[in-house]
Amino acid sequence: METMGRHVIAELWQCDFDKLNDMDYIEQTFVDAALKSGAEVREVAFHKFAPQGVSGVVIISESHLTIHSFPEHGYASVDVYTCGDLDPTIAADYIAKALGSKSSEVTELPRGMGPVSVGKSKVSVTA
Repeated sequence: METMGRHVIAELWQCDFDKLNDMDYIEQTFVDAALKSGAEVREVAFHKFAPQGVSGVVIISESHLTIHSFPEHGYASVDVYTCGDLDPTIAADYIAKALGSKSSEVTELPRGMGPVSVGKSKVSVTA
């Protein structure tokens, strides 16, 4: 089935507190993950929260990688969305290992498969 892209949503649990709270480490990890998957990095933006936590994005020519970390819970919410022939699981797996995740839930969604067909009937809305 043809898609515009693949979107991996990773729920990473039991991650290393210090890694989840280190903006420079996370930024480098995400850039490295993008490069390992064969992506072309365009922009990088990360923010460190007080007292803890990091959010950020790596914009790639093929889409993006994002994170929101919650060190106090050992949790990171990670999205890796790639278009074309890139495999987002390469970057997602690299990130999970780099953050020391001991437990994860990973979902992959195909993106851009076209309009959803709900049958032949037409629905019209009038004001």
